[in-house]
Amino acid sequence: MNDVIIIGGSFAGLAAALQLGRARRNVTVLDTGLPRNRFAGHSHGLLGHDHKPPLDILVEARQQLTRYPTIRLVSARADSISGIIGHFSVLTGDGESLEGRRLILSYGVVDQMPDVPGFAESWGTSIVPCPYCDGFEVADQHWGLVWSGPQSMNQIRLFHDWTDRLTLFADGHDIAPDTRADMVRRNIPVVDGRITEIVRHGSRNATVKLDSARDVAVDILFAHPRTRPSASLHESLGLATVNTPTGIVLKVDERRETSIPGIYAAGDLTNPGMPSVTIASWQGATAGISAQQSMLA
Repeated sequence: MNDVIIIGGSFAGLAAALQLGRARRNVTVLDTGLPRNRFAGHSHGLLGHDHKPPLDILVEARQQLTRYPTIRLVSARADSISGIIGHFSVLTGDGESLEGRRLILSYGVVDQMPDVPGFAESWGTSIVPCPYCDGFEVADQHWGLVWSGPQSMNQIRLFHDWTDRLTLFADGHDIAPDTRADMVRRNIPVVDGRITEIVRHGSRNATVKLDSARDVAVDILFAHPRTRPSASLHESLGLATVNTPTGIVLKVDERRETSIPGIYAAGDLTNPGMPSVTIASWQGATAGISAQQSMLA
């Protein structure tokens, strides 16, 4: 029997596996090979790996885990979970049945792209969600932001550390008069109308086409589409969730334990609105250590 089965082998899952492997616990990591940030050319802000392609970092991480004989990496999807703390069962898409004393869910989320031509094709290059990840490379250039709700005001205040040139796209949303007045005070133009197409130019620049206004060219476009968990295992388990402005995430305590004893979660699956490799790795390490300590005699 495994001590821990980890479902999801990106940054959070591998960070958890590393801590458990160093504690000489038997671990199986199931992974589909589709990390959320696979569309990004480079990952930024991760100490020691700044400006490296995220897939290259993951390849190196998996190679490093081969040092630990108690870690098993499996390319497979988890189809179902059953059992209770001390004896969980996981059935994979390949028909393998795994037993584990603890579970860590780190299968991440999927960004739900709007039905706008060019949007999905530009995601991770001309359209990005996080200024901490990509802001430095386009500092002092013309940024665009697609309004997604009141939480967009936090982004507007945040962006000021990187640029003073920002255009806000309402994209059909009703923006309150006081918010519009604040945009005037900040010298931020608000462009009304729905976005009908994104035309990408090179690696970053894009033209935003609208149904009721002129086209607007920007050097980078920030957007925050809603997310959903990339699997439904938490639903079948009945785990408690939290509905946030950007999507549903799993509810966890300070030890990363979910509402069911013995099941832990980490990474974007638990982290509303702050996609970060650094944070995912920290949460994964915390989940791994918490799972290990929960099994001490």
